[in-house]
Amino acid sequence: MNRISLRMKMFIFSFILVFFSVMTSGAIMIHNISGAFEKELGARAIAIARTVAQLPDIKTHVGETNGASSIQPIAERVRLATDVDYIVVFDMERIRYSHPSESKIGTVFEGGDEQASLSEHEYISKAQGVMGFAIRAFVPIMNDEGVKQIGVVSVGILSPTFQSLLNDYKTDILFSLMSGLLIGLIGSLFIANHLKKQTFNMEPYEIARLVEERSSMMQSMDIGILATDEKERIVFMNRLAQQYTGLENEIIPVADAFPDTWVTEEVLKNEAEMTHRPLLLNGTMLLVRIFPINVNDQRVGSLLMMTNQKEAHTLAEELTGIKSLVDSLRSQNHEYMNKLHSIAGLIQLNRLKEALTMIVDEISDEQEVMQFLKERISDYSILGILIGKRSRARELGVLFTIDDESYLSEVMTGFSSGDLVTILGNLIDNAMEACLLEQEKEIVLLIEGNRDYLFIEIQDSGCGLPEEANKIFDYGFSMKRKEGRGIGLALIKQILDSNKGSITAYSPPESGTIITLKAGERKYG
Repeated sequence: MNRISLRMKMFIFSFILVFFSVMTSGAIMIHNISGAFEKELGARAIAIARTVAQLPDIKTHVGETNGASSIQPIAERVRLATDVDYIVVFDMERIRYSHPSESKIGTVFEGGDEQASLSEHEYISKAQGVMGFAIRAFVPIMNDEGVKQIGVVSVGILSPTFQSLLNDYKTDILFSLMSGLLIGLIGSLFIANHLKKQTFNMEPYEIARLVEERSSMMQSMDIGILATDEKERIVFMNRLAQQYTGLENEIIPVADAFPDTWVTEEVLKNEAEMTHRPLLLNGTMLLVRIFPINVNDQRVGSLLMMTNQKEAHTLAEELTGIKSLVDSLRSQNHEYMNKLHSIAGLIQLNRLKEALTMIVDEISDEQEVMQFLKERISDYSILGILIGKRSRARELGVLFTIDDESYLSEVMTGFSSGDLVTILGNLIDNAMEACLLEQEKEIVLLIEGNRDYLFIEIQDSGCGLPEEANKIFDYGFSMKRKEGRGIGLALIKQILDSNKGSITAYSPPESGTIITLKAGERKYG
C-alpha cells in the first residue's frame, strides 16, 4: 500500500483548509447579502402596500361583488410600475380582488401568514407563496373614516435564491479560492522541504511508527533497559528498569540511580562492553550487561540491560524441565528415606517381622509399578518423572493412578524428552495443587504415544476451572493458591503449537478438571 508523502499531505490539507475557508466566507457573505436584500425588499414592499391601501378606488371597491374589475387594473399598473412580483388585494373573507394570474381572482387567499393582517396589523413576512418563496408585506385597508378594516393589501417580491447569489458572486469566490490555494501550496512545499531535512528525509508516519515500535519493544521486554546520554545521565528507562531502580524517567546522573555500587560514570565511559556482571540493587540481585551507544563513530551514551538473577534461573529451570525432574527425584528420595527410617526403627525395636512385612510390601508394590512402567514407557527421562511424581503424590496424600492403557513406545517426532518432561511435570503439579484442599484427592493420567502420535489426558478431583478458564493458557495467568508464575500451561501450549498440536481443558458437571493434549495422527494396523 502506497503512503501519501508529506508534500502531498500538506497540499491536500492546504487545499481543504483554503477551500472550506473560502466557501465558508462566501456562504457567510452570501447570507449577509441575502439578509440585506430581504430587509431592503421588505421595506420596499411595505411602502408600496401602504400606498395601494390608501388609494380611494381600492377602498371603494373592496368587498363589492364586481370590485375585482376595478381593483385588478389598478393593482397591475402599480405592480408593473414598481417592478414587484405581485400585488394581491383581498377582503375580510380572504377573497382575492387582484392577482398577476387572473385565474386566482375570486379565490381564497391561503398563504398561511395572513391571519394577523385581518386584525389591523401591518408587518413583513417571508413565506412560500403561489409564485415561490417571497418577501411579503401585509397592510390593512381601512374605510374612509379609518375606524373599520375592510381588507388587506399584500405586496410580494420573490427572494433571490442561494444559487442565484452564488452565480452572481462566483467570480470573486473562485478568485479567492485560487489565490488561497496558490499561497497554501507554496507555503506547504517550503515547510515540507524544511521538515524533511530535519527528519532525515523520513515521512511523519515513518517517524511515528519507528518511535512506537521502539517504545513498545523496550516496554514489553522482560529485562530492565536503561539508556544514558554522553554525560552518562539517564535519559530512558523501561517499566522493569523503573521497578529495579525505584525511579521514574528522570534525567539524573547514573551514579545517583546506582548508589554505592560498581556502576559509575567512569565504568560506563571506560568499558567497551560488559556482560552478565552481578549487581545487588535495592535488595535484588541483578545480572547487568553494558553496551556503548555510538553514532557516527562517536560515543553518545551507554545501554544497560538488567535481568533479575533469581527469575532468570527459575525461568531456565522451567524451560528445560530440570526443575520438574529434580523435584520428582527429591520427592522420591525423601519418601524412601522416611521408609528406611521406619524400617530401621522397627529393627531396633526387634520387630523383625513387621520390618520384613514392610520391606516385602514396598518391594512388591514398587516392583509391580516399575515393571508396568518399564514395559510401557521407553524413555527413561519420562519414566523417572512419573516415578518421582508418584512419590510426591503419596507425600501429599494424593492418589496418583496411571491408566492401564498408557504406553509410550517412542517420543513423537518433533518433540524431545525434555518437552515431554516439561509437559508432564507441569500437568501433574497443577493437578496435585488443584485437589490439595479437596476431600477426595485423586489424579488419573493416560499417556499414549509413538513417533507419529501423542495423546495425554489428565483428570483431577479438584474444584474445577474458574470463570476465566479461557485464560489458563495465557502467559502470566495462574490459578495456583500459592504464588504462581503462570508459565507452565503457557509453555505447554507453546510446545504443542510448534508441533501443530492442541490442548483443551474443561470441568465435568460433577467436579474436577480434565486436560487433553493431542498431536499427530493415530495410525492403526
